[in-house]
Amino acid sequence: MARLDFQMGRHSLSLAMPQVMGILNITPDSFSDGGQLMRRHKVDLSEVLTRAEAMVAAGATLLDIGGESTRPGAVAVSEQQELDRVVPVVEALTRELDVVVSVDTSTAAVIAQSAQAGCSLINDVRALQRPGAIQAAYESGLPVCLMHMQGQPQSMQQAPQYQDVVAEVAGFLEQRVDACRQAGISDKRLLVDPGFGFGKTQSHNWQLLNQMGRLEQLGVPLLVGISRKSMIGMLLGKPVDDRLYGSLAAAVLALTKGAWILRVHDVAATQDVVRVYRAMLEVPAG
Repeated sequence: MARLDFQMGRHSLSLAMPQVMGILNITPDSFSDGGQLMRRHKVDLSEVLTRAEAMVAAGATLLDIGGESTRPGAVAVSEQQELDRVVPVVEALTRELDVVVSVDTSTAAVIAQSAQAGCSLINDVRALQRPGAIQAAYESGLPVCLMHMQGQPQSMQQAPQYQDVVAEVAGFLEQRVDACRQAGISDKRLLVDPGFGFGKTQSHNWQLLNQMGRLEQLGVPLLVGISRKSMIGMLLGKPVDDRLYGSLAAAVLALTKGAWILRVHDVAATQDVVRVYRAMLEVPAG
């Protein structure tokens, strides 16, 4: 990628340095922070803003808002439920904070209304495959992150199989990038995410991380979400809340394999990792 910056709404993020994306799940059932930003089954805007402000202060340049849990076995939500959760949060964050607001959604109406509410990035685990999603993304004018997932959240971890997980993930993402191009969405608006934990065994996940550099052939920036995931928990025998150190180690490895955005729960700690990594890169040669 020859360009130096990536435009996201009114924000321009440098492609020359890693970026940290903080996770704000406004759901009752997400695997790590489900229910923490809700009160009596409704979004607690005051708590969301407090958490968001802390993440920005800790160094997050992006915040990812999710109104539908996509953890393994997650229950689907209706379009209206997702809209009711997401849109007020987007409006509040774009009004109060100077940060890229990303919306984690696959639904055309949520894409359209989130764009109207002021979000700057669409982050879709289904890579714009739901009806109307790719057209809504095109009309929004926003950049989009396309993620790989084998199957659907309700069943994706039952028996995932690949002949060559890296080649198949890369092939799928290439197809979705091409589909976006054909719909009028230029490469300057695209990112990709290999989808760790989404229809992949432990072995698949570690193979993918080890060979993630092969995804650079797609020619678009790489977003990685590996924070607190089961691949770390199962390796270390740790519950969700005790996976910080494993997540930080995985973040460093992802950076060495070409990750540009790290999607994380623990912003301050990850920002320390990014600063150390950048310091190493900035040492003059010789």
